[in-house]
Amino acid sequence: MVLRKLHCILRHCFLIGEYFLLSAIIRLTTRNKNLRRKRLVKNNSRFGKHFLRTFKIKLSIKNPQELQKWHNKAYLAVSNHTTYIDIILLAALENMVFITSVEMKHNPFLGKITRDGGCLYTNRKKFASLPREIEYFASAIRDGFKVLLFPEATSTNGLTVQPFRKSLFQVAISAQCAVLPLCIKYKKIDGRRIDKENRDLIYWYGDMPFFSHYWKLIGHTLEAEIEVLEAVPYKDGKTRQELSAEIYQQILSCYEKNES
Repeated sequence: MVLRKLHCILRHCFLIGEYFLLSAIIRLTTRNKNLRRKRLVKNNSRFGKHFLRTFKIKLSIKNPQELQKWHNKAYLAVSNHTTYIDIILLAALENMVFITSVEMKHNPFLGKITRDGGCLYTNRKKFASLPREIEYFASAIRDGFKVLLFPEATSTNGLTVQPFRKSLFQVAISAQCAVLPLCIKYKKIDGRRIDKENRDLIYWYGDMPFFSHYWKLIGHTLEAEIEVLEAVPYKDGKTRQELSAEIYQQILSCYEKNES
């Protein structure tokens, strides 16, 4: 198992190096800001597919026709969040711009990855910046980007879907766009169903150190599923509280159905 893990690390190092190199080339050769972000996001999606293979993840998509229906449209995507692997799955699923915390931006390693992925940043501790952030994120959607939000605002232990923070649902209202709910479920590790004994191999939450969790996870095989739920179109007069509650109920019902 140790040799398998070391082999995976070498492959990941090679991929990350290639990812940084191509991102640097994109930044150096693309002056237009929107075109640069578009190319960074496309590069991010491409490497998401590569990492699916190196992490030995078998990903299935449920209701892909709903995703295809919105393929050429901009929207706000919303997903539950239990681990950093979610980002690999979603990047492989579609070219999307991720909203992440400003704390991630300042992380020496993960910050570099998020910047090179064209991510948008939110400061959840600085409420005064919220109106400006909402307008900035909405403008990305108006510019044609698919923007992804994790409204639980943190990764969780996978037992349930935590209540959503409502504030950033205003992005969809400001952009007058649809919201596409996505439900991520991890089914098996090494062919065994997820249970209380093996769940912390995949779920990353609380104060778990990133690199020690990564070391434990690599070398194992995973089976995961993304269920694409019915999009909620923009409706004039709907509040962010109403929109958040509707999307939360969709994702929660889906998650609990598949957990039972």
